[in-house]
Amino acid sequence: MIDRENPGKSVCADSRSACPVACSLDLLGDKWTLLVVRDLLLGKATYSEFQNSPEGIPTNILAERLKRLLAAGIIEKSRYQERPVRYAYHLTKKGGDLRPVLLAMIDWGNQYIAGTLSRQQIEAMVKQRPEKNR
Repeated sequence: MIDRENPGKSVCADSRSACPVACSLDLLGDKWTLLVVRDLLLGKATYSEFQNSPEGIPTNILAERLKRLLAAGIIEKSRYQERPVRYAYHLTKKGGDLRPVLLAMIDWGNQYIAGTLSRQQIEAMVKQRPEKNR
């Protein structure tokens, strides 16, 4: 939920504490949400593109995570097709500011988890996406 007095901020309601780590985890800390953000950073924008990710997010969970990210102001959507109605999703500035968080997770994973994609491999994937999605 967005704080009406501070539109760029989400409300840390129903959280375990006012700790920013706890509040961030309450919003982003499940096993799927940051993968949706990752996909948006990699240039994916449509529901079917998210579903084609290697992790295989179930459709009901994907729909719920997109709603949660919209409500928190992390993403926005725009209609790209009328019949049937379909939307493209894009990171807001607030969502884009998660980029360093994901880069830090990539670096940590590369250092401590064998077999993970390197940052260079991920950056190459970003460069391969169409210019309109960057």
